[in-house]
Amino acid sequence: MGKAEVRRFPVPSNGNSDKTIHSKNLSSGIVSGLLAFTGPPIIILEAAANGNFTNEQTIFWMFSVYFFGGLFSIVLPLYYRIPIVGAHSITGVAFLATMSSQFTYNQLIGSYLISSLLIFLIGILGLFSKLMNYVPKEIIAAMMAGIITEYVVRLIVSVQHLPIIGGVALLSFFILTKWKTRIPPVLGAVVAAFLMLFFTQDFTSAGTAMDFVIPHIQIPSFSLLSIFSISLPLALLILGNDAAPGIGALEQNNYNPPTNRILTLSGIFSAAANLFGGQSANIAGMMTAICGGKDTGTKDTRFVAAVVSGILLLLFGIFAGQTVPFIKSLPEDFVPILAGFALFGVLGSSLHSSFSQPKMLMSVTFTYVIALSHITVFYISAPVWALAAGSLIANLVEKKKNTELGKER
Repeated sequence: MGKAEVRRFPVPSNGNSDKTIHSKNLSSGIVSGLLAFTGPPIIILEAAANGNFTNEQTIFWMFSVYFFGGLFSIVLPLYYRIPIVGAHSITGVAFLATMSSQFTYNQLIGSYLISSLLIFLIGILGLFSKLMNYVPKEIIAAMMAGIITEYVVRLIVSVQHLPIIGGVALLSFFILTKWKTRIPPVLGAVVAAFLMLFFTQDFTSAGTAMDFVIPHIQIPSFSLLSIFSISLPLALLILGNDAAPGIGALEQNNYNPPTNRILTLSGIFSAAANLFGGQSANIAGMMTAICGGKDTGTKDTRFVAAVVSGILLLLFGIFAGQTVPFIKSLPEDFVPILAGFALFGVLGSSLHSSFSQPKMLMSVTFTYVIALSHITVFYISAPVWALAAGSLIANLVEKKKNTELGKER
């Protein structure tokens, strides 16, 4: 993932659009877009509720991350002819759900902007690989696993409270996982959960759609504490859990992604989202993997899937005033089921990534349990302490120990 030259694929000039747009890239784009709707909005609402956001602030958050994430997913694929899918960071939202109550709304906006600036600078200066050497991806993954374990545990508790809905959703998840269909297991589980909700519960959407409000710029406020507690971890989560998998997926599918430009533009689009209340708009790892895979069709037409995904995200953001009240009206025990499924795969991959290196067992274990503890020391949150402790142990204890063992051999 170094300094790759930009390679664009030619636009078909024979006017025969069916060679560029076909069922495979359309279906992959739709699946990718739907994946962004099945769970992440729930976590946004939980983070907003924890921070006592107003309805307008919540809708602005939902609007900004989906609207600018959609624009990212339209502009970059059309320019580079590569399936670079944009969205917002679900791991970042899960992190913010633990932090939004500790800072004012304006301080959160300010910390988002600093995070975007860091990503922009890392991209424009080409520091991505160097940064990942000092803060290993295993440490970032362990921190993420510690943050989101609680969400998956609450999924199991909610299945106990809603056994029919939760049981059918779990069964759908396992079936789709075993047979490896084109439908992502998470998407199938969420759709099954909604179907069972409507069939088994006396559920009517009690939410009232808000009148359309023209989004306006939110005023940021800056503090050193919010920068250390939010900006740094958020930037690392986006880089480690979104950018690295997304760029890696493109490389695995024989693309030559412009890594530094993707990061630079992730910072720019994120800053735009920040100004309207959202935390990020960046390259999306899982969605890029879906749109960039072989099932999407020929290599030079897969960018269409990313554009389709972007259009769906953009529309979802525009209609945030209608979607937010609907989600808020869902039964209390139903919401953790959606959030848990949305993060189940993230937890599994985070645990696998973090504990995949036996030589780093001590550092990732400390990172995981500290992040899981939700402690706050000197007004600094657990994720920051987890990153600091894990990185120090990895670089000062484990690296030195492994070097000494190598010399003895």
